[in-house]
Amino acid sequence: MRIDIVTLFPRMVEGPIAESILGRARERGLIDIRVVNLREYAEGRHRVADDYQFGGGGGMVLKPEPLFAAVEALRTPRARVVLLDPRGRRFTQEIARELGAVAHLILLAGRYEGVDERVSTALADDEVSIGDYVLTGGELPALVVTDAVARLIPGVLGDAAAAGQDSFARGLLEGPQYTRPEEFHGMRVPDVLLSGDHQMIARWRRAQALWRTWQRRPDLLETAELTPAEQKLVEEFRRGKGPDESWMRSA
Repeated sequence: MRIDIVTLFPRMVEGPIAESILGRARERGLIDIRVVNLREYAEGRHRVADDYQFGGGGGMVLKPEPLFAAVEALRTPRARVVLLDPRGRRFTQEIARELGAVAHLILLAGRYEGVDERVSTALADDEVSIGDYVLTGGELPALVVTDAVARLIPGVLGDAAAAGQDSFARGLLEGPQYTRPEEFHGMRVPDVLLSGDHQMIARWRRAQALWRTWQRRPDLLETAELTPAEQKLVEEFRRGKGPDESWMRSA
């Protein structure tokens, strides 16, 4: 998979994609992430890529010419152009999977007051937002999308099953996780995790994921795929009862 990130500020992007999982995936050739300096496609001696708004108003707007020129130079037959914009679709794990199926993504990082509307209407194939808040530009959203998409590529994560176990991957938040030591500041790891009973552990984790989702993001339960036993457990949550060992043994 290839991802081009088009930005006015390449150094904001270059550091993160060179580190950790993304950096290793690039080194191994599992994903081709390129950082494209928008100014290289701007015209004139000073490579100006932004200008004042028609009609007045504070803040600058990215000009259409350099963005169109950059995309025209980068576009491949299977490319999808995504504008990172607060007006776009709210980014979710489902959209990450959707974009992960694309061979070539071109991510356009907006800046200042945004981009010329002609970029949105005639250049971008899609618009994505990572949340309802204001950032200084689209570089961080582009990195969020890149990270979420890249980790779905086979081989990027060390554990092939890890991506399918993450929060949101199965429609729920993840339950609690523990590592050594078994006791810390008087707090012990739950006995079930030390039991060696993998079936019981799987049920405990599922129950805890349901419970945590119910407590923190109950809206996710409206679309999560639940078994009849899990649906019954959620009904018990609504009646004020939390997950217990008896459910794990009978589920």
